Amino acid sequence: GAIPNFIDAFFEMCSGYSTTGSTIIPDVESLPRSILFFRSLTHWIGGMGIIVFGTALLPSLGINGQLVANAETPGPTADKISARYSDHSKKLYLLYFAFTIAEIVLLFFAGMSPFDSMIHTFGTVGTGGFSSYNNSVAHFASPAIHWIIIIFMILCGTNFNLFFDIPKKGLKALTHDEEFRLYIKILGICTILITISLMLNGVIKNPFTSLTAAAFQTSSIMTTTGYATKDYDQWPAFAKCVLLIVFLSGACSSSTGGGPKIVRITVALKLIRRQVAKKLHPKRVYPLNYNGRPIPQEVATNISNFILFYIFVFFMGCLLVSLEGKDIVTTFSAVITCLGNIGPGFAKVGPTCNFSCMSYFSKFVLSILMIAGRLELFTVFVLFSPKYWNSNRG
Repeated sequence: GAIPNFIDAFFEMCSGYSTTGSTIIPDVESLPRSILFFRSLTHWIGGMGIIVFGTALLPSLGINGQLVANAETPGPTADKISARYSDHSKKLYLLYFAFTIAEIVLLFFAGMSPFDSMIHTFGTVGTGGFSSYNNSVAHFASPAIHWIIIIFMILCGTNFNLFFDIPKKGLKALTHDEEFRLYIKILGICTILITISLMLNGVIKNPFTSLTAAAFQTSSIMTTTGYATKDYDQWPAFAKCVLLIVFLSGACSSSTGGGPKIVRITVALKLIRRQVAKKLHPKRVYPLNYNGRPIPQEVATNISNFILFYIFVFFMGCLLVSLEGKDIVTTFSAVITCLGNIGPGFAKVGPTCNFSCMSYFSKFVLSILMIAGRLELFTVFVLFSPKYWNSNRG
């Protein structure tokens, strides 16, 4: 009886397993603890992804897991840490378990109860966003708790494969990766800009408090976690515009985060730079490289196609949700936050609100967008392709 309507239950579970974190429940604190635990556990299950789970399990069923992984991998290369994809997935899950246990312990010692530690760890490592409190992480006034969650959001928004290279290459494994460098640059620059904006407009005068709020909200949205410590919908327009940038970026590839992914943005920027350079020097050859390796033309085309398809799905989603008659900011942010698996948006679906105000039709559309966004759009079509189920079929 916690969610008696089927469409609402469907929306909540799509939000859970896709690690979106949007909710239709106005009063989360009234739910039984069993429902709260299960609700957040869906984040943890969906965080590492049905894709990675499939690459570990499907080979035992005679299904080629590598086909799924190649469809999901958005970057120029599908790097593996083991020869077999199933072994690769198992090692990723071990790291996932390690992050989970470490954050639970740290949050407990920072002042959370064991139950709250598990709930918010599931939401953090899975980059989900479901909380056991109506005001999300703002319920905890501890800067230590906020920074623990910030650190783990950033870690879980990073390409997990890079962590396995650290024992061999040290920190160069991170600093030499183009996607990670852009990821940290966007996080750092946006955090600084929002901090300055909050202080100059007198929203938060204390420098450390302002930095903590900016860092938390930037990392929460960019990693598509969706937790909130402040009502950023009341922030200055400049700060909200900066947040909109991270709304549209997403986390790294091969992470638990959603969104378009930084690797695609990295390659797209390279394509733009090359095109501008060709206008200046038409006869010059401009190789397209990523991490020192040439990017095949097919990969560059696929990334361009994905971005165009992402934009197309976004506008189609806006068109369908706009039939409800909500204001443009609510409509726009509801679609982008569900498609990007972020969680809260702006206006009537902002951090202090929820999606209960949406019609059943809009909730269904947004649920489909969550699934499509989590499965990298094209992967949805791959799953319905006969070639996926039988690689020998023409």
